[in-house]
Amino acid sequence: MNAKKNIALLGRRDHAEAMRVAAGLTIFGHRVTLVFMDREVEDTEENRTQAELLELSDISPQTTVPGGDLPVLNSGQLAQLLTEADAVLSV
Repeated sequence: MNAKKNIALLGRRDHAEAMRVAAGLTIFGHRVTLVFMDREVEDTEENRTQAELLELSDISPQTTVPGGDLPVLNSGQLAQLLTEADAVLSV
């Protein structure tokens, strides 16, 4: 039986895919922290749909990009999050 993991998922290239992956990982009981990087999440139909999956999966995304509606992590907070994670994935 697989042990449940604390997973940090970095949404760097494809935010919609990062949301899909994050929600999918919770099916296995993993605790997932999603951090959007590089740019603000665009307001598109696909992203809105995937954001609904995050809500259903009880994932509250964060970001490293100031200026939007999401909580912003500074470099120290991001470093701590990555250090404490059992696994780090990048999408």
